[in-house]
Amino acid sequence: MRPARRATTHVALTAVAALTLAGCAADTSLESAGSQAPGATTPVSASPAASVVPPATSSPVPEGPLTFTFADARLSIAHPEGWRVEHEQVSTSPAVETATVYDADGKEQINIYYSQVGDVTAGNVSRTIIETDPVPGLIGASVPTPSSSFFIDRADGVTHYRMGLTPGLPVSPDGQVQYGLVKLGDRILTADVLFTEPRFTGDEAAQAWYWSDEGRALKSVLMSFSYR
Repeated sequence: MRPARRATTHVALTAVAALTLAGCAADTSLESAGSQAPGATTPVSASPAASVVPPATSSPVPEGPLTFTFADARLSIAHPEGWRVEHEQVSTSPAVETATVYDADGKEQINIYYSQVGDVTAGNVSRTIIETDPVPGLIGASVPTPSSSFFIDRADGVTHYRMGLTPGLPVSPDGQVQYGLVKLGDRILTADVLFTEPRFTGDEAAQAWYWSDEGRALKSVLMSFSYR
């Protein structure tokens, strides 16, 4: 396991609205990400070589026993028994699908947006990565390989805890904080765990939660994404 990594960058605010995405080109140089042990936060050099991490070494997270497939019959996820997915086909042309994953207690846990139309914004943040792992079912479907990531963003004295899919590593090999949407064919995908902030009392509490049963279950859903 690798310790958590910290990187700081300044990214100009950008926005892309009503974007129709082209298919992703094939690329044999797929990124892989490392896992960090809970509680560890070690600064990392901004040089590209120091930012490259080996394949994940965390314990494998089993997929849930139940599978949900989106309307295009290409994207699917698995979730634990007792959980459910509420899906809506917002539009067929352009294609827009949304889904919310609920746990066994009926709590909204993950929001998913899968569409031919998308927006993206970026800002100035300092980011600390707790853990990031490439999603096996998305290898080859998008370049760089999407990851299931848990990280901390700090900007203007405010701390935000975030967990979800990232387009490659949350911080690129050259030290840039990654923003954007996962590209799958002619669509984009976002999947974010819902946190009501302030969600945690501090970084140690956030890391303890991530390694709890709830955190592991949410990671199992993110790691189960598959595209064919």
